[in-house]
Amino acid sequence: MSDSQRFPVLFIPHGGGPWPFMDFPAGGDGKTPWADLGAFLRGLDHQIGRRPKAVLMISGHWENEPVPTVSTAEHPGMLYDYRGFPPETYELSYPAAGSPELAARAKTLIEAAGMDVGESAERNFDHGVFIPMMLVYPDADVPIMMLSMKNTLDAETHLAIGRALEPLRDEDVLIIASGMTYHNMRMFYSDDAQHQKQAIRFDDWLTDAVEKDDVVERAALLSSWEQNPDALACHVPDHDHLVPIFVAAGAAGSDRGHRIFKGEFLGKPYSGYRFG
Repeated sequence: MSDSQRFPVLFIPHGGGPWPFMDFPAGGDGKTPWADLGAFLRGLDHQIGRRPKAVLMISGHWENEPVPTVSTAEHPGMLYDYRGFPPETYELSYPAAGSPELAARAKTLIEAAGMDVGESAERNFDHGVFIPMMLVYPDADVPIMMLSMKNTLDAETHLAIGRALEPLRDEDVLIIASGMTYHNMRMFYSDDAQHQKQAIRFDDWLTDAVEKDDVVERAALLSSWEQNPDALACHVPDHDHLVPIFVAAGAAGSDRGHRIFKGEFLGKPYSGYRFG
């Protein structure tokens, strides 16, 4: 398959909790929070241009495994891994099929790269999966296989996992990494001007790293992300929501990344990227 026919790799922001299914008041600027993210996610199917046979998804909400772990369930259930939201958000359903076949293929590829891989038949769709996918593929008609992060959350390992998965792009598989480029829950609703500047600087730095033409330079920058003076202020208490972008960048191979979405929540930007 030519490069023009292979599927891209995406890093998408999945927003806050079950946000598409709640009512938010407009802010002082007249905008409703997350509305721009909703429009972006609803347009992804058209932007990609064709349907994959399956989606491999890395969510910032599956991080507790000692090794990367594939979901093998044929029909995953729902995991409402959020608290304090309206009752109806705990009744959401996304009946997409799993893909044991893709799980087996991904496991083979990662093992061939010298890494151990686990399996889980019990893992259900967490909200980093089902919330955005209810907008991307609302009919739940594309199978989804989930891949966990390793609990070390280090960039080098996850870049390597991504590199191992790159061949899937030539096998009609769409790789989607789901997280947030900004995820400081302690400051999310703060209007602190200095913190907003930190968030803006880090998002711009991350975009510059993703968009590097040189793959080696991109990997080096992402691997040293913690050295950025604003990085740790943007990812508190840990950086689980940033890790999926490392997998995406690894699976991109030599394809340069491009920012295809930029949203803002109370002055803090968050971005989405496409490789290929």
